[in-house]
Amino acid sequence: MADIIIPELGESITEGTISRWLKKEGDSVQAGDLLVELETDKVNLEISAEADGVLGTQLKGEGDSVQVGEKIGTITATGGSGGNKAASEPKASEAAAASAAPPNHESAGSRNIQNAGPVENPTQVKASPAARKLAREKGIELDGIKGKDPLGRIFPDDVRGAGAAPAASQSQTSQPGEVKQQSAPAPSGTAPDSFGSKPVERQRMSRRRQTIANRLVEAQQTAAMLTTFNEVDMTAILDVRKRRKQTFLEKHDVGLGFMSFFTKAVVGALKAFPYLNAEIDGQDILVKKFYDIGIAVAAKEGLVVPVVRDADRLGFAEIERTIAGLADKARSNTLSLSELQGGTFTITNGGVFGSLLSTPILNTPQVGILGMHKIQLRPVAIDAERMENRPMMYIALSYDHRIVDGSEAVRFLVKVKELLEDPETLLLEG
Repeated sequence: MADIIIPELGESITEGTISRWLKKEGDSVQAGDLLVELETDKVNLEISAEADGVLGTQLKGEGDSVQVGEKIGTITATGGSGGNKAASEPKASEAAAASAAPPNHESAGSRNIQNAGPVENPTQVKASPAARKLAREKGIELDGIKGKDPLGRIFPDDVRGAGAAPAASQSQTSQPGEVKQQSAPAPSGTAPDSFGSKPVERQRMSRRRQTIANRLVEAQQTAAMLTTFNEVDMTAILDVRKRRKQTFLEKHDVGLGFMSFFTKAVVGALKAFPYLNAEIDGQDILVKKFYDIGIAVAAKEGLVVPVVRDADRLGFAEIERTIAGLADKARSNTLSLSELQGGTFTITNGGVFGSLLSTPILNTPQVGILGMHKIQLRPVAIDAERMENRPMMYIALSYDHRIVDGSEAVRFLVKVKELLEDPETLLLEG
């Protein structure tokens, strides 16, 4: 028999949540087969079988939290029919019992199956660990639930659909002298009847959403965070893209977007104001001499920030290609841990969703984050006599005032603005 153990998940990750089992109890597996999908703070990982056999008891169910090194199931070695070792190796005592059994009793073979380990007692409700946990939380009796599974097993969706009525009715049928079993308290938060008869759906936060929430609150509580604003006239960049877009695509097989311009501008400004590329370590300041720029991406499971490594050494095409690849991985949930770790500064683009202005929250332990916004035509004074409609974008810099002074933050943002409004300098400054 082989144990299924949660392996080392990567730097700083010590636990995860079982997202789903890819095999059922009793399924035959081979070494290398994927068994379970694990959701961690940053990425989803798949755990594979290390031996051939049959999947035994699942000690942890979908939605359960697990630690690195924890046992979550077993694989039993195949032997005889269906991996039933007891059936292929009958004991002498069992054989004797079989010969002494009265005529109408079950066969020795069926008794062997019942004694073969983790198979549930026929009088017990067959339910996954996650379903049992959810039923306890909701105060629902499992024997009152009819599952959709053809084998009669009950899963979390069956419990959610059952509601709390069965448990309530059963708790009221106690006989005289019995202590009535009270249903389990409702999950923390708003009580089910707080909204009267109005429909409310309770959803459990995913582990990644919980991590995002905790990190954002931590950033606001630990950093002296301020935001400064400016605006950029995007006329020059739009002109370059219009003239060079098709040639750029044909030569590099990637589109010329805005992110390469902004990444180059940020790198140029970071070189001029290095404290925006630093972090605090106790009473020390770690000034980083490399430029790994995080690009915030909105994925299905929540915001992730993959990192463009050594952005100062990359050309426009390489930056665009790298960002496009990372964004595709983020949306398909295939990013590796190494692609999410170690950024020195972050860029987030709310403009793609129509945001006109925002105050981005720091991606700790970084001390700076640049927010891009929607490009919008606005009247701009060219001189004392003339006004023109120009494509303008508000940009925002949130920074940690503990090591970045206000004047330094303002000048950093002005530097970004100057580089963007004169794109040719990005080849020199970036």
